[in-house]
Amino acid sequence: MPKMKTHRGAAKRFRVTGGGKIMRAKAYKSHILEKKSQKRKRNYRHEGEVTAADAKVVARQLGLR
Repeated sequence: MPKMKTHRGAAKRFRVTGGGKIMRAKAYKSHILEKKSQKRKRNYRHEGEVTAADAKVVARQLGLR
């Protein structure tokens, strides 16, 4: 059986923490920024955890499970 290849698109978008959580960047920070508050834009900088529903799929793409 050949080795599983990592999905390169997923590898660029997600990272795995030491504890095994899969982290993602937040959306909505690319354009139409004038009407968004500074606080809202600042909070987009922080990572979010991938939901349990999506984590299984993402983990497989990253070659974790």
